Amino acid sequence: MFGIIRPCRHRLSERLRASWTAHLCGLCLALRDDHGQLARTATNYDGLIISVLVEAQSAKDDASWRRTAGPCPLRGMRTASVARGEGARLAAAVSLALASVKMRDHVEDRDGVFARRPVAAGARAVTRRWDRKSAGGASAVGFDTAVLLDAASRQSELERGLLPGGSVLLVTEPTESATSAAFAHTATLAGRPGNAEPLAEAGRLFGRLAHLLDAAEDQAEDAANGAWNPLTATGTDRAEAERLCRDAVHGIRLALREVELTDRALVHALLGHETERAVERVFGPAAHTASCRTRTAPADGSAEHGHGARGHAAGAHGDAGDGAGGRPPLGSDPQQAPPRQDPGQAPPAGPGAPIPPWVPQGPGFTPPGGKPPQRRNLLAGCAVWALMACTCQLMCCSHDDPFSRERKDGWCGRHDCDCDCGCGDCCDCCGDGGCCDGCDCGGCDCGC
Repeated sequence: MFGIIRPCRHRLSERLRASWTAHLCGLCLALRDDHGQLARTATNYDGLIISVLVEAQSAKDDASWRRTAGPCPLRGMRTASVARGEGARLAAAVSLALASVKMRDHVEDRDGVFARRPVAAGARAVTRRWDRKSAGGASAVGFDTAVLLDAASRQSELERGLLPGGSVLLVTEPTESATSAAFAHTATLAGRPGNAEPLAEAGRLFGRLAHLLDAAEDQAEDAANGAWNPLTATGTDRAEAERLCRDAVHGIRLALREVELTDRALVHALLGHETERAVERVFGPAAHTASCRTRTAPADGSAEHGHGARGHAAGAHGDAGDGAGGRPPLGSDPQQAPPRQDPGQAPPAGPGAPIPPWVPQGPGFTPPGGKPPQRRNLLAGCAVWALMACTCQLMCCSHDDPFSRERKDGWCGRHDCDCDCGCGDCCDCCGDGGCCDGCDCGGCDCGC
């Protein structure tokens, strides 16, 4: 049950992307430092939520929660600011314990290569080592991983004793208990005991969501392989599973409203929005979803209410930033939207002049009044290309083109995602027509 939270770069602002990457790298390095190089294979997107929650509740400044990490091939051999401290260590211990449980399940089910005796024997040795390592790492931050391991044991007992037609929530209970305990302990580490109860509820529902989505994704494959699946065993149809998942997402959002956070932007993006997108990946979008553009559209119906693959219906995209079909640009007064301008009109000049919405921005475009980057000659460009290729910058990260100096994506890091750029519905869960404080939705890359 890993990878429920999979944020796309188009749905996070630049600040949130940097924070997300810092927590991901921090989790990976905490696993290496506390548990050895092999433990880095337990790095997963869901586990770093623990680190995010601890930092979001803390009153410390950013410098105390960050350190500069050395070059890494996955960052194009560049240094980076990464998360550190008790949050990253707790996330590492929890991730390692859950990875141990998952590997043990594969061995017991004889999945794939784990059906071979030598592989199974080696995997059992690894799980025993990881159990000891995770227990030691968790005890250093005051957490007992026995909660997680006991939940895994009860899981097996429940599956063996489950009667046909029983409630699927009986099967998800151990997972709910484990994630509830991990979420609640983040309040202890951050010194906010009042947050423990709502975070425990959010964790319980997140565990339920993760278990149900995992079961729904694997149901067809499990049926083909003759493997046990909770939805099939309990006779739960997909419609009921979807209802339980969407109820869990709604419950997580309600619980997070009771949590006192110093910075809720990333927590809101991951647990408030990405959980819903996880449900949509498995079950498809809900028929009744509405976006904040729909809720904020003029009452006369002059604005488009739908949005297509790029976030808007035809004709609406050009008005996305001037108040006609969406939010006004960040920093502007919604009551005093700027007048429409002719796209052929020259942009305002001078330092500090505002950039109109019709002026192209982003990679490959020079900001108004700025000098275009000087193109390197053939010899210098080839030298820079060779250096970047040898340090993995061309392969694994965004970089400046060796010749034109334009910003480009790495070959193995291209973001051919299946999202719709997310800007039109970034406030779906915020209620009455406006952006909530945690959305931070104005900084997405697509310029909506």
